[in-house]
Amino acid sequence: MSVPTQPSTSQRHPVDEYRPFGRLVLFGVQHVLVMAAAPISSVFIVSASLGLSTGLTANLLAAAFVLSGIGSLLQSLGPWKIGVKLPFVMLPGGAPVILFIAIAEEHGVQTAVGAVIMTSIFYLVILPLFARLLKFFPPLVIGVMIVIVGVNLVKISGLLITGQPGTPEFGDTRNLLLGLATIGFTVAAFWLFNGFARQIAVMIGFLAGTALAIALGATEFGDTATGTLVHAPQPFPFGMPEFSLFASIPLLIYSFASMAETTGQTVINGEAVGKKIVTRRDAPKAIRAEALTSLTGGIFGTPLMVCSGENIGIVRVTGVRSRYVTVAAGVILILVGFVAPITAAITAIPSAVVGGTAVLVFGVVTVLGVQMLHRAAVDDTTNTFIVGAALSIGFLPVLIPEMYAAFPANARILLESGVAMGTLTAVLLNALFHHLRPKLYGPPAATGIPSHNGGPVPDGQHTTAAPLPTEPVHARTGDATERDGER
Repeated sequence: MSVPTQPSTSQRHPVDEYRPFGRLVLFGVQHVLVMAAAPISSVFIVSASLGLSTGLTANLLAAAFVLSGIGSLLQSLGPWKIGVKLPFVMLPGGAPVILFIAIAEEHGVQTAVGAVIMTSIFYLVILPLFARLLKFFPPLVIGVMIVIVGVNLVKISGLLITGQPGTPEFGDTRNLLLGLATIGFTVAAFWLFNGFARQIAVMIGFLAGTALAIALGATEFGDTATGTLVHAPQPFPFGMPEFSLFASIPLLIYSFASMAETTGQTVINGEAVGKKIVTRRDAPKAIRAEALTSLTGGIFGTPLMVCSGENIGIVRVTGVRSRYVTVAAGVILILVGFVAPITAAITAIPSAVVGGTAVLVFGVVTVLGVQMLHRAAVDDTTNTFIVGAALSIGFLPVLIPEMYAAFPANARILLESGVAMGTLTAVLLNALFHHLRPKLYGPPAATGIPSHNGGPVPDGQHTTAAPLPTEPVHARTGDATERDGER
């Protein structure tokens, strides 16, 4: 009879365990399939909004895949305290895409690239102080930001389906059919399937929409031949960046909320793999990797890169906690970015199909923001007022795009950014009502409402700024996962 042995103190934690090569590749592909719709949608939105050529779009798509892979490697391997050594995958963020487009439309794409580079450096500079600033970015503030981001992204994604108003292509019936059919295919896949197939319902719907586009003759894959198998993304595709501090303000404001969310995502990921996370030690590592990946991305013309929360759901579903799985995913993403026929073929897919996928994916963002606001106790009168005021200020430039047309150009870049204005309003009102007012007039009467309302929270307890561990989502991109059968 064998005698049980005591576990060795040097035994590897499951997150640090190696897996057979074949299984690493299999699980790596799984992670890639779950997140692939996000970089594709982000690049198409940027391309359509800025009127980029097919070649430039393919270059940006390749860069997005390569940078996603590099960021995933940094987060998973954590060299030199760059990365948190957890199974993270990185991708272009949803809110940064909105802000990138806004800056590019007002000041030019070279200035938008410069803003990405400046914000990435700002991450690194402000990092030592970020823990003290977290109290100003509770769930109340981040929830407001997420809702505004969701509405913005749905609007821009919808234009991929409908075309721009006033153009001959606006409301084209074939494009509307492709967009709505792609949404229908995705919903059907989510309803029909279980397990991993349900996790990749977005990709299934995207592929089904593409198949329908091919059947209708709406694709032109024959025009995507590049004559080369391997093609590296080109640096500075828009020319040398231009730097404007004022134009960068919306992204700089967003960076604080992004750091708060990354902190929460790090804690959630640690809980998913069963690894103890020390916020002050580990969150800066994750943020540092985001900053350096985004800095590199700026050189290649991409928006800010962020951690994906949806891949945490894959870890929960499969039970595979090894960070070397996302190392494999990172390598696969880099390879995809360098294979020219793949990126060229993706750019041949009709924008209506991508728009159908994006509308559904980013539509979830609004729901996630509402859920976060619910956890922030919006039934409290003060919080209701803060949220209402912040959403109103944030939605105005979204609903009435030219309302600030008479203002100077430098002022418009901030005023016309619904994300920046709404978030800034929420931060200021939260500080006034939950930090300054109690000091002047004393604490408000007890209401029996949980303390997720944006008020002062003991240091180190700000992880509620991110989605709860039972519901791994990524609010900045709209990625969402759920354990099968929970809803």
